Amino acid sequence: MKTLIEKLYGGLITVGRNLQSPVLLIIRLYWGWQFFQTGKGKLMDVSKPAEFFASLGIPFPYLQAILVGCTECFGGLLLLAGLASRLISIPLGFLLTVAYLTADIDRVRAIFSDPDKFVTADPFLFLFAVVIVFAFGPGALSLDALITNYIKAKEPNDAIAERKNDGLLLPE
Repeated sequence: MKTLIEKLYGGLITVGRNLQSPVLLIIRLYWGWQFFQTGKGKLMDVSKPAEFFASLGIPFPYLQAILVGCTECFGGLLLLAGLASRLISIPLGFLLTVAYLTADIDRVRAIFSDPDKFVTADPFLFLFAVVIVFAFGPGALSLDALITNYIKAKEPNDAIAERKNDGLLLPE
C-alpha cells in the first residue's frame, strides 16, 4: 500500500512540475498584457491619471503619471516576453504597493477584519501575479530561460558548477 501511495504522490509531483512553466506562461501573458494596456491607457491621456494622483496628494502628479504609465506599459511587455521578469517585478510590485497605500488605504486597513475588501481591490490581482513571477521566475517558456540555456551551453562545465554554487544562475 505504501508504494502505491508513493507512486501516486510521485505522479502528482511530476504533473505539478510539468504544469509550472505553462501556468507561469499564462500568468505572464495575461497580466503582462493587462499591465501593458493599463500603462498604455495612462500614457495616451496623461491628464486623467495626473488629476487622480493630484487628488490623492501625490507630489508631481504629471511626472508620476508618466512614470507609472511607462513602468506598467514597458514592464508589461517585459512580462509578456519573459525578459528580466524578476527584475521588472520589483518596480511593478513597488508601484502596486504604493497604489494600495494611496488609493486603497481603507482596504489595506481591513486586511484582517474584512479580507474580502483587501482582495477585491483593483491592485490585488496585479500584485499577486507580480509576486508569483518574482518568487517562481518566468518559467521555462520565456526569454530569460532561453538566455540562461544559451549561457549554459557556451560555458565549460566547471564554470557552470562554480556559478551555480555562487547562486548566479537562474534556477532550472
